[in-house]
Amino acid sequence: MKAIEISSYGAPEVLREAVRPDPVPGPGELLIRVAASGVNRPDVLQRKGFYPVPPGASDLPGLEVAGVIVEGDAAALAAAGLKVGDRVCALVAGGGYAELCVAPVGQCLPVPKGFSDVEAASLPETFFTVWSNVFDRARLQPGEVFLVQGGTSGIGVTAIQLAKAWGATVIATAGSDDKCKACLDLGADHAINYRTHDFVAEAKRVTDGRGVDVVLDMVAGDYVAREIQCLAEDGRIVIIAVQGGVEAKIDAGLVLRRRLVVTGSTLRPRPVAFKAAIAKALHDTVWPWLEAGCIKPVIHQTFAAADAAGAHALMESNQHIGKLVMTW
Repeated sequence: MKAIEISSYGAPEVLREAVRPDPVPGPGELLIRVAASGVNRPDVLQRKGFYPVPPGASDLPGLEVAGVIVEGDAAALAAAGLKVGDRVCALVAGGGYAELCVAPVGQCLPVPKGFSDVEAASLPETFFTVWSNVFDRARLQPGEVFLVQGGTSGIGVTAIQLAKAWGATVIATAGSDDKCKACLDLGADHAINYRTHDFVAEAKRVTDGRGVDVVLDMVAGDYVAREIQCLAEDGRIVIIAVQGGVEAKIDAGLVLRRRLVVTGSTLRPRPVAFKAAIAKALHDTVWPWLEAGCIKPVIHQTFAAADAAGAHALMESNQHIGKLVMTW
């Protein structure tokens, strides 16, 4: 099969087309002929040498794919209601930048009705991540106020739409007025340009001083202390990336007095059973929203797989709104 591999750690140009042996599915797995592969920030980190591959995972980058099942564990397929020839999208721990990709059956979902392969490939990584962290870990409730940092990122556009569909009030931050408008167009109730406004003051202002209930943070660093300041009582912060650094100095007294929670998680190394439970929740709750058009994938640009370097360069420029997808 053709694949895109990391020839050495470094700039986008280290991504090279290569020929690899076809992968073989094992027990509980299936093989997908990939039509489209999602591009995500962790792929960039892996390319730079900052995101180690979990034990047993492919060294090829790529955490989400969409395509057709070509073979697999018959019993596992039957138990999941799937069969050879079905169109699926899947969350994988690696190997998505390839014409063929092995995925655990439990981490596969049928392509939503009416969706293209490109649209389907844009779903798994962000939808699994947002559901696990915002709804399972942070326990966002209908009627609560939700703040997402980086509202036009792949995670951000998913978080805005899911939180709104769930019945929350949504505040998003973004780095330009155009990006703030995009957040509002996606359903955010308020959008804050963090380059021109203090998101703490603005979050307090739009909530009449109460603060927000849940923050989804992809920055960390000095953002954590500021996020603590804008939390309501019993508020929760979930950290899913550390683009601003791993160290934070916080007001522990404020955490005590307001009963705050600061938590975080990474999805890639979690066991298959954990991810399969998320897949079931998405299938039961979110897939009907997708098929009804209540929420939608946001695709900024597609690239031919041979131009994976171009996709990574755009990702690092932060000029995109939504997802980047490669086609095979």
